[in-house]
Amino acid sequence: MSLRTRPWLLSVLLCSSLPAQGAEDLAARVDAAIAKVQPRIIEWRRDFHQNPELSNREFRTSKIVAEHLRKLGLQVDTGIAKTAVVGVLKGGRPGPTIALRADMDGLPVVEQTDLPFRSKVTSTYRNETVGVMHACGHDAHTAILMGLAEALVSVKNELPGTVVFFFQPAEEGAPAGEEGGASLMIKEGVLEKYRPEAVFGLHVFSNMPTGMIGYRGGPLMAGSDSYRIVVKGRQTHGARPWGGVDPVVVSAQIVGGLQTVVSRMTDITANPAVVTVGAIKGGIRNNIVPDDVEMIGTIRTFDPQQRREIIDNIRRLVENTAAASGATATFEIDPGSNPVVRNDPELTTRVLPSLQRIAGGGNVRAVPLVTGAEDFAFFAERAPSFFYFVGVTPREQNPVTAASNHSPLFYLDEAALPLASRSFAALAVDYLSGERRGDR
Repeated sequence: MSLRTRPWLLSVLLCSSLPAQGAEDLAARVDAAIAKVQPRIIEWRRDFHQNPELSNREFRTSKIVAEHLRKLGLQVDTGIAKTAVVGVLKGGRPGPTIALRADMDGLPVVEQTDLPFRSKVTSTYRNETVGVMHACGHDAHTAILMGLAEALVSVKNELPGTVVFFFQPAEEGAPAGEEGGASLMIKEGVLEKYRPEAVFGLHVFSNMPTGMIGYRGGPLMAGSDSYRIVVKGRQTHGARPWGGVDPVVVSAQIVGGLQTVVSRMTDITANPAVVTVGAIKGGIRNNIVPDDVEMIGTIRTFDPQQRREIIDNIRRLVENTAAASGATATFEIDPGSNPVVRNDPELTTRVLPSLQRIAGGGNVRAVPLVTGAEDFAFFAERAPSFFYFVGVTPREQNPVTAASNHSPLFYLDEAALPLASRSFAALAVDYLSGERRGDR
């Protein structure tokens, strides 16, 4: 029987339901424990922020996480998916098994904030020296889950069931030629070994103010494909362009043409779609027409058929545009594509009261489809899962104009961390307790 078809709701109700008063007492104790550990969560977050590591290179981060979990007395497994860390907390009462996930990697971004703990780290990415920054908030995710593990250990004897902590590397994508992230963790057997009935994850989000939580049942975040285009021309002197075939001009034509794939070739009345060119590289001198130009970018879709049509249209456009100018071009899709993040509708309904209780009903809102992508989607494909957003833009700022996730100016309001921690804890404890408590 697959994880998705397992009668997880029945097992929760039969095995882990606590008396209402007992469940409320447990939730209150965990809430107090979260408050107690909050200063350490901020310390961990600032340390990780100042010392970010790229995907599949989270050596320092994973060592700190593993040492912390071992000190808490958890079963700790390492050597998974290169740098992943898995901690297992077995409660003192019978109940289901759930997994809580946090990602650990940073991005190849030069930080431009004025934080006293801003990153000054550099590394190598795509054979270039780059800055490294936690421009997406994974530093906070890791710190939050470390704090939550400590809080849950404090109520271990009263905790029904088992909590598995997934500290995941390479959410932003493994380096070229490598595997990584959630897909590699699954490939190496974490779901079969730990068998969680449900998987939960959160993400800090600059498009929402501090104090707000965003969720959506069903499709939430887009599936993503990374692509690579190589345009091959024929080198010549820049003063004699007619002596060769200019791949720079052809690439410019392709970039312009790509703008029509969604706007003129794709029916977006049912689902949005995005095609973006993220980087172009070609040539070395002002007076030399190069042999080739490389472009990389991303495709975002919510429907498999729409995805196939967009990929086919891009390939045809790329190849024919190049041929019309006497050049050739190849279009390749990275095999490490992310599927759509889909929240289990029944699980979403079940956990919504927990979020409303912690944040207040008016601060928990359904959000529209998000064209950002997340490899949490791989967990959601295989087990009932729930993924949600926590706002981190200060209340006095406009989240519409705030620097977005992945920006060198991305700013995380640390006043948002208590809500993120408490809401994550509430999902875990209420699920394990078999509770459906609403806003009071």
